[in-house]
Amino acid sequence: MYKETNLRSIVKGISWRFVATGTTIIIVYTFFGRLDLAIAAGLLETVAKVALYWAHEKIWQKIRFGKKRIEPFNLWFTGLPLSGKTTIANKVYEKLKKLDIPLERIDSKDIRELIPNAGFSREERNQHMKRIGHLIQTLQNNSISTVASFVSPYRESRKAIRTMVKNNIVVYVKADIETCKKRDYKGVYEKALKGELKNFTGISDVYEEPQHAEIVIDTETTTPDEAAEMIFQYVKRNYIK
Repeated sequence: MYKETNLRSIVKGISWRFVATGTTIIIVYTFFGRLDLAIAAGLLETVAKVALYWAHEKIWQKIRFGKKRIEPFNLWFTGLPLSGKTTIANKVYEKLKKLDIPLERIDSKDIRELIPNAGFSREERNQHMKRIGHLIQTLQNNSISTVASFVSPYRESRKAIRTMVKNNIVVYVKADIETCKKRDYKGVYEKALKGELKNFTGISDVYEEPQHAEIVIDTETTTPDEAAEMIFQYVKRNYIK
């Protein structure tokens, strides 16, 4: 993706001004046969149009008609470890970025690296979720939407997120334990079964399924690409019209 620089915009504006002024000079000279009159008309037209365009833009900046603010939203991906949350969330994020809206990606792994001592007990997880909620709040106050993926196994922590942030869209990435074990390229389920990982969701700790998720993705029947497109269309239909 390329972003146009200010210098490029200025050069384009100057080049267009030469084309427009040159056209005016040619038209006046064609009709009246006087080069001095044609040049004077071209210069006068340039000064007048620049001044009028500046005034026109200033007036329209103060008029709200036709402007529509896109309210920030939060896509909250939840599910068992290795259910496919991060993969689908990344695909959705890439699709939404193409709409050129203020957007940030937040993933559990990245946040845990920043706060390594957050802990995994129920109380510590709930406290951790409140930190994430505060982060999303701050981003939303600056009109930035978010795509967040966290196991978030407890209903009370997901409820806290829904209370804290605006336009919260819960995406439940559904997969059973056996399916998650097959996808376990990290070997974390094996470690959890051996007792090497404490409070591991789905093995030594509970996962409380969402009861009011806006979107449910059954990973047994839906591919990551299909899921991403489904979620993308939901957001476009309900939040980016």
